[in-house]
Amino acid sequence: MDSTYWIKKLSLQKHPEGGYFKEIYRSNESISNYSLPDRFDGDRCFATSIYFLLEKNNFSAFHRIKSDEIWHFYQGESITIYTIDNSGNLKNHKLGNNPENEEELQVVIPRNTWFAAILNKQDSFALVGCTVSPGFNFNDFELAKRELLINLFPQHKEIIEKLTIN
Repeated sequence: MDSTYWIKKLSLQKHPEGGYFKEIYRSNESISNYSLPDRFDGDRCFATSIYFLLEKNNFSAFHRIKSDEIWHFYQGESITIYTIDNSGNLKNHKLGNNPENEEELQVVIPRNTWFAAILNKQDSFALVGCTVSPGFNFNDFELAKRELLINLFPQHKEIIEKLTIN
């Protein structure tokens, strides 16, 4: 099975950060805004989950969200998730199913951390899942502007240029 099979089978759509996605779960219960940290601008559901697929030469561009996000590996080749925390620390996380190659089945991205992902084998694909809690809301999503991120973290200019859209 290749990426085309999964895109059709799961009815995936293009995602603004790159790749393809489909929301598969959104909790029907919510957390009231007054019970959430100030970074949220309204009520949020308990959790959300999506399928996410990267293929060939595309990537998930640097972005951040206001909630923790857990990436789960399902199918295909491994990916590397790059994270930059608020102190400027860059980390590489390999998401895949080969622990002998330092790959992890799940990777946790802490809230407000800049992150991006790319396939480790360019002419392949990876099907993963992403779970967000409190649940994902596009109001909580910030796609990185290349120059802004380079100004914040000039020591990581090369990877930022490679994994940003603008």
